[in-house]
Amino acid sequence: MFDIKLIEIIDYEAQNEIDILKYIDDNSLEATKTDSGLYYVINEEGTGARPTANSNVTVDYKGYFLDGTVFDESNSDGLSIGLNQVIAGWTEGIQLFKEGGDGVLLIPSNLGYGIRGSGAVPGGAVLIFDVKLIRVN
Repeated sequence: MFDIKLIEIIDYEAQNEIDILKYIDDNSLEATKTDSGLYYVINEEGTGARPTANSNVTVDYKGYFLDGTVFDESNSDGLSIGLNQVIAGWTEGIQLFKEGGDGVLLIPSNLGYGIRGSGAVPGGAVLIFDVKLIRVN
């Protein structure tokens, strides 16, 4: 027998939306929202090929939380990876750029690591990535 007390129910989707909009406002970003809930900023669209959801790409990136804490980043040569092997926010977001393009992806938890998280990423976390699409391989 267990006694369980419900302390709080968190609506991560609603909270992520509030947090992302505050981040956008605080940082004076001009972001666009997709139907999935991904927000993005294109600083430079790029001029080369545009990847598809099944493309292998090389991306230079830095991933951090809303407070600026970096949780992952590539070296200057970038990381080569299949867009069908990454979180949904990357699969969708990287396709918005052409080779040579760069910008920011603001990824709600449902397009990232969800409510369970992964490694250094806690459950429900909004992820921000500065990305540059070096090439479509």
